[in-house]
Amino acid sequence: MPAGEGGADSPALSFSNFSFQYRAQTEPTLFTINLTVNRGEKILILGPSGSGKSTLIHCINGIIPHAFKGSFSGGLSLLGDDIRGFDIFEISKKAGTVLQDTDGQFVGLSAAEDIAFALENDCKPAAEMHSRVKEAAIQVGMEFHLGKAPQDLSGGQKQRISMAGLLVDNVEILLFDEPLANLDPAAGKDAVELIDRLHRETGKTIIIVEHRLEDVLHRPVDRIVLMDKGRIIADQKPADLLSSDLLKQTGIREPLYLSALRFAGITVNPGMVPETQPMFVDYRPLYEWDRQLPETRQIPPLAKTTEGTPFLEVRGLRFRYSSQGEEALKGVSFSVVRGECVGLVGKNGSGKSTIAKCICGFVQPDSGAVYCEGRDMADLSIMERAEKAAYVMQNPNQMISFPLIYDEIALGLRTRNVPEGEIKERVHEVLSICGLYPFRNWPVSALSYGQKKRLTIASILVLRPPLMILDEPTAGQDYRHYSEFMEFLLGLNRDLGLSLLLITHDMHLMLEYTTRAVVLSDGELVADQAPFETLTDDDIIEQASLKRTSLYDLALNAGLPDPRSFVSRYIAFERQRRAAGDHKVMEEPR
Repeated sequence: MPAGEGGADSPALSFSNFSFQYRAQTEPTLFTINLTVNRGEKILILGPSGSGKSTLIHCINGIIPHAFKGSFSGGLSLLGDDIRGFDIFEISKKAGTVLQDTDGQFVGLSAAEDIAFALENDCKPAAEMHSRVKEAAIQVGMEFHLGKAPQDLSGGQKQRISMAGLLVDNVEILLFDEPLANLDPAAGKDAVELIDRLHRETGKTIIIVEHRLEDVLHRPVDRIVLMDKGRIIADQKPADLLSSDLLKQTGIREPLYLSALRFAGITVNPGMVPETQPMFVDYRPLYEWDRQLPETRQIPPLAKTTEGTPFLEVRGLRFRYSSQGEEALKGVSFSVVRGECVGLVGKNGSGKSTIAKCICGFVQPDSGAVYCEGRDMADLSIMERAEKAAYVMQNPNQMISFPLIYDEIALGLRTRNVPEGEIKERVHEVLSICGLYPFRNWPVSALSYGQKKRLTIASILVLRPPLMILDEPTAGQDYRHYSEFMEFLLGLNRDLGLSLLLITHDMHLMLEYTTRAVVLSDGELVADQAPFETLTDDDIIEQASLKRTSLYDLALNAGLPDPRSFVSRYIAFERQRRAAGDHKVMEEPR
C-alpha cells in the first residue's frame, strides 16, 4: 500500500512473511515473521538472548534499515502503510522507543528541554511547547521535576521523561526495550503501572520487550509473542502460554509461584488465571508437598563458609558527595565472612555503589573505616585494595581496554611487573576457569555480552583477590544465561573460596543465590538477614523499595500454616536440586 493510504481501521503494524539478514552475517536473523498488532493492543515480546527480539523492534522503529544495514523480504506495514515509504524521521512520528539505557536517550540539559526536543525540531511556538511539555509531564507524574538536570534524576525518573518525550509528539505506537533492566523493584513496579495507565488512558499501541516476565505481568497484557532463533513460536494469551511448557523449552523463567505449583503436582491451566496469583485452585497437593519439604529453616550453605573473624568489615561508614548535600551513607556497618555470597540491595540512590567505592578506595569516607582481615585499609592504594577486594562493573565494555582477550587479562599482572612466563601461566589458568581458553587468541569484539562479562571477571580473577564485588551481574541477561553465569560465579565461590558481594536489584537472584541480604535505604542499614526473611517482611520491603516474593503470596493465598517457612524451605529445595545438577531431588515440575 502506498504511503499515506493507511486507514483508521488498519492494524498498528503487520509483518507478512518477513525475513531479515544483517549485511555482515551469513544467515538471516528473522525468519518468515507473520505478526499483526491491532491498534490499542498491549503486547509483550519475550524470548532468550539472540532470539531476534531487538532486531524485530529495530525493524519497527526504523533503526533497520536506516542505521543497521541488511536485506529483507516480505512485507512490513506501519499503521496501514508500507514502511519502505518512510524515512526514519517519518517513522519516529508514528513509533517511538524508550531505550533500556535512558542515559543514551537524553539530549536536553534539563528534563523540560528533553521533553520538548521533538517540538523544537518541528519549530512549534514557545507558548505551545510550554503547554504541551507540561501536559506530557503531568501524564507521567514528572511535572515538578522539569527544571532538573538529567544527572539529578533517578533511573525511574529518566525513564518517565523519555516516555513524556514520546507522548508530547503524540506517536501512535510506544515501544519499550527492557524498561525494567536498570530499575529497583519498586521503581520497576511503578514503571509497569505507569505503562498500563498510559495504555488505558491514551489508547496507544504498546509493545514491551522484557526478560522479567513475572514483573511485567503485574499488570495485564493482551498477548505474549514468544520468539526463539529468529522465529515466532507462540502468539498467545498469557494464560494459555503459562499453561504450556513452551517457556521451559525456550529457557524462559516462569513466575516462581507457578514453578512451586508444578513441583507440588498441580496442573496449571488457563482457568486458574495463572498470569496473576492463581485462583480456582485445589491447594491440597501443595499442602502435602509442603509437608515433604525439608523441615529445617536453615538454607544449606552455597559454599564452605569459614567461621570466625570476618574477612571484610564495614564499620560506621559516613559519606557525603558535597559539603552541602545529604549524607549518602549514614553510619553503615556490616561484615562479610570468607566464602560468603552476600547480596547488597536497596532502591536506586540508597548507597550501594557508594559503599563499593569506599571499599575499593575510589572515595574516602568522612568517618568510619573499612577493615580487611582485621587491618584498616585507609593507608592502602587503590591498586593494593584491588588485590583484596576487586570491583566488577555492570557494563563490561566500560572495563575493557585492549582489543585482544589475552592482553586484557594480562594487563593487571603486567602493571605489577610480574614476569611474562608467570603471566602466561596465570592467564591460561583463569581462561580455563572462566571457560574462555578456546578463545584465548580471539579479539574481544568477537565475544558475546555474557562472554565479555566473564572476561572482566577473568581479568580480575587473575590477580587472585579473596573478595569480588559485582554490580548488577545479571542485568539484561535471559534466564538461561543468567543461570549459567550465576552457577559459574558460585563455582568460583565453592572451588576457590572466593567471597562475593553482589549489588543487585534482582530479587530472584538475592533469594536463590545469596546467603545473606544487606539492605540499605537512604544511606542507612535497615536489615542484615537471610534473603527469605527480607522478602517476606513488608516493613523492610516498603522501606527499601523491594518486592515481596510471589512464593510468599502463594503461601498466603493457599493458607499454608507457616508461609515464611515455606519460602525458606522451597529455596532450600531449589538449591539442593541445582547442587545435584538438576537431577531429581524431589519430583521435577510437570
